[in-house]
Amino acid sequence: MSAVPEEVLKYVAADQDDDRQETTEWLEALEGVINAAGPGRAHYLIEKQIEFARVHGEHLPFSANTPYINTIPVSQQAKIPGDQDLEHRIRSYTRWNALAMVLRAGKDTNVGGHIASFSSAATLYDVGFNHFWHAPSPEHGGDLIFFQGHSSPGMYSRAFLLGRLTEQQLDSFRQEVGGQGISSYPHPWLMPDFWQFPTVSMGLGPIMAIYQARFMKYIQARDIVKTDGRKVWAFLGDGETDEPESLGAIGMAGRERLDNLVFVINCNLQRLDGPVRGNGKIIQELESEFRGAGWNVIKVVWGSRWDALFARDKSGALMRRMMEVVDGEYQTYKSESGAFVREHFFNSPELKALVADWSDDDIWNLNRGGHDPHKLYAAFDAATKTVGQPTVILAKTIKGYGMGESGQAMNITHQQKKLPVEALKRFRDQFRLPISDDEIADVPYLKFEEGSKELAYMRERRTALGGYLPARRQKAEPLPTPELGAFDPVLKGTGPGREISTTMAFVRILNILLKDKALGKRIVPIVPDESRTFGMEGLFRQIGIWNQDGQKYVPEDSDQLMFYKETKNGQILQEGINEAGGMSDWIAAATAYSTHGEQMVPFYIFYSMFGFQRIGDLAWAAADMRARGFLLGATAGRTTLNGEGLQHEDGHSHLFSAFIPNCVSYDPTFGYEVAVIIQDGLRRMVQNQEDVYYYLTLMNENYEHPEMPGDVAADIIKGMYAFRRGADVADAAKGKPAARVQLLGSGTIFNEVIGAAALLKDDWGVEADLWSAPSFTELARDGQDAERFNLLNPEAERRVSHVEKLLAGTQGPVVAATDYIRAFAEQIRAFVPRRYTVLGTDGFGRSDTREKLRHFFEVDRYWVTIAALKALADEGTIARSVVGEALKKYGLDPAKPNPMTV
Repeated sequence: MSAVPEEVLKYVAADQDDDRQETTEWLEALEGVINAAGPGRAHYLIEKQIEFARVHGEHLPFSANTPYINTIPVSQQAKIPGDQDLEHRIRSYTRWNALAMVLRAGKDTNVGGHIASFSSAATLYDVGFNHFWHAPSPEHGGDLIFFQGHSSPGMYSRAFLLGRLTEQQLDSFRQEVGGQGISSYPHPWLMPDFWQFPTVSMGLGPIMAIYQARFMKYIQARDIVKTDGRKVWAFLGDGETDEPESLGAIGMAGRERLDNLVFVINCNLQRLDGPVRGNGKIIQELESEFRGAGWNVIKVVWGSRWDALFARDKSGALMRRMMEVVDGEYQTYKSESGAFVREHFFNSPELKALVADWSDDDIWNLNRGGHDPHKLYAAFDAATKTVGQPTVILAKTIKGYGMGESGQAMNITHQQKKLPVEALKRFRDQFRLPISDDEIADVPYLKFEEGSKELAYMRERRTALGGYLPARRQKAEPLPTPELGAFDPVLKGTGPGREISTTMAFVRILNILLKDKALGKRIVPIVPDESRTFGMEGLFRQIGIWNQDGQKYVPEDSDQLMFYKETKNGQILQEGINEAGGMSDWIAAATAYSTHGEQMVPFYIFYSMFGFQRIGDLAWAAADMRARGFLLGATAGRTTLNGEGLQHEDGHSHLFSAFIPNCVSYDPTFGYEVAVIIQDGLRRMVQNQEDVYYYLTLMNENYEHPEMPGDVAADIIKGMYAFRRGADVADAAKGKPAARVQLLGSGTIFNEVIGAAALLKDDWGVEADLWSAPSFTELARDGQDAERFNLLNPEAERRVSHVEKLLAGTQGPVVAATDYIRAFAEQIRAFVPRRYTVLGTDGFGRSDTREKLRHFFEVDRYWVTIAALKALADEGTIARSVVGEALKKYGLDPAKPNPMTV
């Protein structure tokens, strides 16, 4: 046997081993392979040995972790191009201005801001801006960048250096009401030509990025946009990975081999109040999670100044010490000094010998990989060249980098809004900034002069990459939408004796749209694992479920007409039991006009109870990023989904949708209402390109659908229309008009309202005018708008709300009933010009028949009738005894438990 290399002997001697001789021989053989054939061959042989052991019954656990060092060795680092002195100076100016805008905003206001997050991430962004991120151009479709929300000051600072933002705008950071300000975080609604994605609701950026990357594969497979060479980059913090949405979809990204996706996790070891994993190692934890999910993992732990120490260390002592130290200690080191690090990190004779000839300053200057542009460039370069896997870059940084004793690596640093002058001076000196002692207290902005080589370099780099970022496209080519007549089969109703649900009416409308020449290819049906529940399984064979691998198996139901069909150019996005994923899919399609310059029309249908209630934060983010499309809450209403019970029965989704300003919501009863609403939505969103999206609730209850009663489309859109008027008759005994009421309803409960009108007339001689109210929310918004106009224009002609206009000239109290909690219909109380009674389904849902549930919640035709009679009695139109007679006639128990409390 040849002489054993000294480094192998040292490594073995330091290990606990029962047979060091055998271990030495194995390691010597491995070193020979590495020297002769390279690390790739060595890795292959190790994997084959593990496979061999498992085949022969040794099912040993596999470690998904590698040592706490950089993934890319020095010998394999791609060399960063460009002038690094210039880039460092640009980066230093960017750091200062980001800090300055927060400090200046805090001088005269209490609006706050964050300093420490961007301080830790500045180099991560700088390398991307200078060398990797493409803006949309004729040569490149553009990369999609999800900037970490708390780092927004850094993006503004860079834009300021490039002349995209003014000093006045920076001084108006977080002061937007006056019109000059810039938003606290990435908000496309507030800065529609700048920010593309809202990301500060932690966890939403990562999951939205994953589905944007997947949607890029989808639209390329369907020949709508070529997305080759484009990447989705998502920046997030290590503390943010505790959010379920951050890691919840990484398995899908690995399974679908999204090699157009890069996560960059800023591992500054610190969340808002303290360490992310004080007793552990967050980088190691994330490495195993992502590698186990099928990702390519690149760790950037140590900067170039450590390379010399690694070269000295032949026994692995340094690597082992790095594994021993927990994150809480690493954080402490960077809040102390070089002498402290020498004593506490280099704590063994072997380690002390490594740095014996180093000064405390040398030790203090040992840098982390996330602050080293050379290491980061190599990581970014490797990520862009990875094929068949998404990539995560785990970059170790220091929170509050450069803030010194006033915040660097301290638990309080995330909340810091101010720095003392001495700390500013130290920051200035560290980054060699041209600011005098006399002016530093004013925290002046720094800018490169026109003609300077720094500014020229910045512009040259962005020109080479297609233009400025962040930037957002606001419009795409408008598309024609079908006329309302295209939906005639639905507008004409079902005919006598034929019953369908509004869900089936929607499916018919969807089929019409899929055949439309202009829009058909751009329709994106999105479903969770409930297509058969919604009666949509017929679409499987018709347009297929998209899967980039097609269908490698013969489905169990292949001999049936509506078999399960996956195909490489399928149109349906089927997300399994995954509401957050389905909503993220919808967001990707609903923002395609901006991200890809091509309009898509997504229809995401889901159990309404598992919609806004479960993904409300994503729905709000969609509004912020000006999404356009249709959300359809199926099996809606608290009494419609009989048999399912408390956690399935939705009686409040319309209250959730109402809080989103640009969400247009409807609860239609009949197929023609669904058709009118969808056609109007297409006109507004696809043709006129308004930044709104629609929410429609759909039911699974079958009943007969009438033909649209005349020219009521405009009133349907406004939220209320005359469905049927009662007869104009007189009370012959008293010589005056008969008792009359106005009955409103929406959804399936409107059928109960119609039934109540018949009871009122047949049993009590009361006439009722019937009003369908597909949107109490839109009626309320219209009324509030009229109120505001009248408040601000006291001398102008009074504006009348749509509700008041329709009810003008009618007679009697108004009664409304819906399958939602009372607050839904209560929204219009201020605009009803007389007595108004609301029935709703307040309380928890439960399982039973629809009839019993409607009686329990007091919204069926008998309860509507009682409410109408009570309102007439309160007005003195009929005797109170009539109400008591009605209670007895319909068997309604006054002692019945209150559904709100049982």
